[in-house]
Amino acid sequence: MQTEFSPYSNGVDLTLNELLYFRNQSVKWLPPAKGLWSQLLGVHQSRQLGRGMDFSEVRRYQAGDDIRAIDWRVTARSGKPHTKLFSEEREKPLVLYLDLGPSMLFGSQLMLKSVLMAHMASLIAWLTIKQQDRIGAIIDTGFELIEVKPTGRNKGPLAILQRLVDMHAALIDAPRRPNPHGFAPALQSLQQLAPKGSEIVFISDFIRFQDKEELALTRLRQHNSVRFVQICDPLESGNTAYRGNEKVSDGFRTQWFDFSSKQSRQKLKLAFDDKQQGLKTLAQKTGISFCALSSDQLLLNQISG
Repeated sequence: MQTEFSPYSNGVDLTLNELLYFRNQSVKWLPPAKGLWSQLLGVHQSRQLGRGMDFSEVRRYQAGDDIRAIDWRVTARSGKPHTKLFSEEREKPLVLYLDLGPSMLFGSQLMLKSVLMAHMASLIAWLTIKQQDRIGAIIDTGFELIEVKPTGRNKGPLAILQRLVDMHAALIDAPRRPNPHGFAPALQSLQQLAPKGSEIVFISDFIRFQDKEELALTRLRQHNSVRFVQICDPLESGNTAYRGNEKVSDGFRTQWFDFSSKQSRQKLKLAFDDKQQGLKTLAQKTGISFCALSSDQLLLNQISG
């Protein structure tokens, strides 16, 4: 088990070298190894997720061809049996939704949630490229959307990761702003950025997701494969060894919280569990896969069997 950060990491700042570290780690989840998503979900899944078969051409029927692929229209028109040929779909894009909203710039133990999000994004991006697919992203700060169109080869991951690094540095030093937007603008942008048949992965704490956005999410799911990766911090569920009164703030509101009170910690846990269960129920209802990662553990320790 890895007990130290990847090189160049400190849990707060984000560097390109830190994210490039995951390029070599992605090979662990390439076929014939157990896939990344099956590892996270604990179930067997297709090695080539989101791929199907593309129509290629029609030709004269040959002995041994699958009779289920006979093109009856061409056969009737020509008077001779013809069959359809199909090829496996390639270069289907994967689009990441990357949450850099105010609530993601928080961490009570090992690292900020935003840092863990970036590590996961990097791993998925490099794995996608090695599977010869294209990778794109929408980076959502809660006030601004940054779109990176799906691109193949190393250009795709590098463009996403450099924007992540730049935006993260700017947001860490910036004063917190109240009233960030929900997921609605990003869901609308994803409809345009992701071609039908794409795989879309949301990496977020989902704190800004609102019930009224469920319809837009359902529409997105109709034509794409969608996954949720929830990023959590232990303190959000009242899990902390600290016992005492502490001033807590979200950047513009401040209040005292009694962490020595079991009842107070339990209230945090109940609120967190309720939010997470609602997210799981939504995912199950809409056919979206769900997994959660915690910012008090290194990414590779959480996804390696």
